[in-house]
Amino acid sequence: MLSAFAVLLCVTAVLAYLNERLLQLPTTVGVTLAGALASILLTALDALGTGGLRGWAAGVLQTLDFTQFVLNGILSLLLFAGALSLDARQIMAQRVTILTLAVLGTLISTALIGLAAYAVFGLVGLAVPLTWALLFGALISPTDPVAVLDLLKRARVPAKIEALIAGESLFNDGVGVVVFLVLLGLAGLGEGHAAPTLGSALALFAREALGGVLLGGLLGAVGYAMVRTIEQHAVEVLITLALVIGGYVAAASLGLSGPLAMVVAGLILSATKDQTFSPETRHHVEGFWETVDQVLNIVLFAFIGLDVLLAHITGRQLIASALLVGVALAARWISVALPFWFVRELHGYGAYTVRLLTWGGLRGGIAISLALGLPESPYRMHLITATYVVVLFTIAVQGLTIMPLVRKVSVADPSGGLCGK
Repeated sequence: MLSAFAVLLCVTAVLAYLNERLLQLPTTVGVTLAGALASILLTALDALGTGGLRGWAAGVLQTLDFTQFVLNGILSLLLFAGALSLDARQIMAQRVTILTLAVLGTLISTALIGLAAYAVFGLVGLAVPLTWALLFGALISPTDPVAVLDLLKRARVPAKIEALIAGESLFNDGVGVVVFLVLLGLAGLGEGHAAPTLGSALALFAREALGGVLLGGLLGAVGYAMVRTIEQHAVEVLITLALVIGGYVAAASLGLSGPLAMVVAGLILSATKDQTFSPETRHHVEGFWETVDQVLNIVLFAFIGLDVLLAHITGRQLIASALLVGVALAARWISVALPFWFVRELHGYGAYTVRLLTWGGLRGGIAISLALGLPESPYRMHLITATYVVVLFTIAVQGLTIMPLVRKVSVADPSGGLCGK
């Protein structure tokens, strides 16, 4: 396990270096594309009979277990770091809009993509049951906060729209994971393989989501109470680190949403950091979490690119996946536009906000980790392939064009009317 992680770390460092030295793309995009190209090259060399290098590399990746690496490993650190870096006051000011988009938008998107995926898979001759198609809708609907936050920092969008996009992404991630687990249980594919009733599924959703929020509030309050009474940055870093890792383990053992708990805890400490940290300790604590965020971010997206090695794509799967890229984009637009119609007047959002929310809705490691965590079945590889294609499209195409879109909008509306006056 340690040797496999060492290999991944070394490969990631090389890919990040090559991106900075040659490509100079946004780090998440460049490292992902470099990893994907390296995977394709290894596959091509393997087809030419070069001694099984592809098989060795795939074995290293399988040793690490992407699902465990993300969901039960680095996700807690990334979500907390992302929430800590945001302006919590802006998030609170837009909480109605953010929660409406995160909850209602995710549910709408899951239903739309699930139904469309059922039709698309059937159209190309891949008979996927509706329950599995809905599982695909649930795992691909949440936008990836890691990718979104990285690009928002580079694009330099107005503070209000940055808080809206980032906040929605952080919360719909937690909601999406809960929806996925509920659907997994309804399909009889969860732990114990016993399908619950609709009532128990709704109770599970409420317990996971609301319980995660409450636990996050408790963790944030405990962290605030502890760090505000000391002035030693190493100890304060240790407290926040223990809060994240211990809190995530506690959430898992209690059956609560760890992602939502980390987001809420991070936002509480972000909102109170002026009273909690002195200028010096705040510099050290924020610097630590920013570094953790950036390093794990790069490792995660290198892993995404390299994980293409594990995909065994057929022609029918590729056709279905290409069609589902368009489905995912259309569903994202509808699932943003419909809820947004009810809340757009709250803060004077402008006409471009829905477009930015749609095109900035990148997918990433969370979608892939959920797909790879699906139980074995004849349909599992269809969903994994479609997930890889949608994720790579959003990172490569949307990730490379979101910043030009922001600049174009800024030129068209220099007054900052992206989100109203």
